[in-house]
Amino acid sequence: MSETSCLKNHFLIALPSLEDPNFSRSVTYLCEHSDEGAMGLVINRPASLSLADILDHMEIEVSEKTPGEIPVFVGGPVQEDRGFLLHSPASRWKSTLTVTDELAITTSRDILQAIAAGEGPDEVLITLGYAGWGPGQLETELQQDSWLVAPASNEILFHTPVEARWEAAAALTGVDLNLITSTAGHA
Repeated sequence: MSETSCLKNHFLIALPSLEDPNFSRSVTYLCEHSDEGAMGLVINRPASLSLADILDHMEIEVSEKTPGEIPVFVGGPVQEDRGFLLHSPASRWKSTLTVTDELAITTSRDILQAIAAGEGPDEVLITLGYAGWGPGQLETELQQDSWLVAPASNEILFHTPVEARWEAAAALTGVDLNLITSTAGHA
């Protein structure tokens, strides 16, 4: 796969015609994309859990330095019982995949302990589960016009209200999703 065709560090924005309940109106941050497939995190599907719930479940002690409510998202339909923390800066924890110079994904307990102690990364997005595509699967979905693609934005990842992320990500491409119909017309 060439550098120009790699979609790592891009958003996949579901078009209105995408009816899969896991991805309808979703924005997925692509963390990895190669000839072997793709992996991403849905960033606009809040879960019913919060960081406090996860820390309690994992018996990680909170302190007065523990940040306030940090939402948790449903990151996709794969390994929904496993946590993935997208964070900046891209510092190294026990189990970290560096995505860019600024962003990384960590799946180890030590980052949660650091967050609970008020010593975690500056920006963090927590998901349970991830979205995965096998070899060629994402490329096929792109050919079927299921997704818009846009370069990722830290502003959208960490600072845009959840309910505005779908339209904000599409706006990066110049597309107003409200002007796209989900049904085909007949001439």
